[in-house]
Amino acid sequence: MDHTAPGAPGGPLARRRLPLSVVAKPTGAACNLDCQYCFFLSKELLYDVPRQLMSEETLETYVAEYLAASPDGEVTMLWQGGEPTLRGLPFYRSLVGLCETYRRPTQHVVHALQTNGTLIDEEWAAFLAEHDVLVGVSFDGPPALHDAYRLNKGGRGTYTMVRRGWDALQEAGVRTNVLCTVHHANEDHPLEVYRHFRDDLGARYLQFIPIVERVSAADLARAELGWGRRRPRGPVPLPGAPGPQGRGGAGAERPEPLMYQQSGDHVTSRSVTPQGYGRFLTEIFHEWVSHDVGTVFVQDVDSALSALFGIHPTCVHAPECGANLAMEFNGDVYACDHWVEPDWLLGNVRDASFATLAATPRMRAFSAKKRAQLPAGCLRCPVLPLCHGGCPKDRFVRTADGEEMNYLCPGYRAFYTRILPDLRTMARLLEAGRAPAEIMALTGRRATAGPGGPAGTPGPAAPREPAGPAQTPARTTGDRS
Repeated sequence: MDHTAPGAPGGPLARRRLPLSVVAKPTGAACNLDCQYCFFLSKELLYDVPRQLMSEETLETYVAEYLAASPDGEVTMLWQGGEPTLRGLPFYRSLVGLCETYRRPTQHVVHALQTNGTLIDEEWAAFLAEHDVLVGVSFDGPPALHDAYRLNKGGRGTYTMVRRGWDALQEAGVRTNVLCTVHHANEDHPLEVYRHFRDDLGARYLQFIPIVERVSAADLARAELGWGRRRPRGPVPLPGAPGPQGRGGAGAERPEPLMYQQSGDHVTSRSVTPQGYGRFLTEIFHEWVSHDVGTVFVQDVDSALSALFGIHPTCVHAPECGANLAMEFNGDVYACDHWVEPDWLLGNVRDASFATLAATPRMRAFSAKKRAQLPAGCLRCPVLPLCHGGCPKDRFVRTADGEEMNYLCPGYRAFYTRILPDLRTMARLLEAGRAPAEIMALTGRRATAGPGGPAGTPGPAAPREPAGPAQTPARTTGDRS
């Protein structure tokens, strides 16, 4: 594609404009860490190249095509990985210049970067502050909980490295949020995690993402070893294998790395339990609704409150999929960041516009399946308007009727049932032109909002987004940094 004349007839500016977002990965799945639960690391196996780095040519093609496909007003470009800072500052300086070249006068380009934070220094922080980049940093809680699975290539915890990057961002005045994955190690410590973010880090925008490592029974042993492509040589214990050291033993050879795909009905020991995830979110909500409404923004709560007004800011709990594409380092475009698999490859942005890719039969099939394959149990569920069945990637638990329910369904149902009375109260406050934070003072603030709490249903949809959802990059499920 020729992007030298963006305004020329038939050029990028003539492309059809679409309501979509694209997760762009300038380093593919490559990362400087080796977080044990990060199955995105295995996506390096999709491409047989020594280094996964987006070229300047691919970058220019992407910028031109994405801005051409985007409507007027604010346009957000999302940069993730792997670890996107591995691409280096010169790449992002080029990016800023290309956006000025290709944006329409009626467009304002903003950037969001999801990072593990370990490479952020004063120079990085100054650049991100200068260009008002929204930066999401991955933390899993205080040091002991964070370091349970978030390891470097040497197998050591990374909290100190991440905290150094976070502090540099704060000193530079960079807009930040925290992305926390919820897994086996931290699911029983919700208040410890939440208070650490609020009180120790000073974070005001939070996301909590469940770790669900779905695998087949045959692949479970290999999955338990982690997903990194580069593994130490020599024998390693396999879960459950007999040996002189008891459970695991020492005689099994390390198998070849496994590429993660959304298949199977088993989960790894690192995965969050459905009940644990529900309790985790519920306890955080109780803390938040008692003390922090209006000062701390939790994406899960913002999304649920927005849903009462028919607004769905995150794809996980939206009625349909299909508006969030993923682009690899080489320009390959997939239907979703969680479905970076051969079956859902749409094409390459160097060969086709985003409008063309979004209109392929494969993409149409992907977009339709979330609603079309919603199980009967979901259709009967009172919290369906808040949940919408969750992400299809987690639908693998068979019911007695043979339907595939979402693995996290018990947690979702418990969480949304518990918080719904308070959500309705906040909705009524918004409809009255009042602040949702007033809920903290109502009735002396109940210790918890149980079945006897406020009831009612929201009135007509508000003309604006009701809760000021957290300013977060559009990563909604899973972690790769």
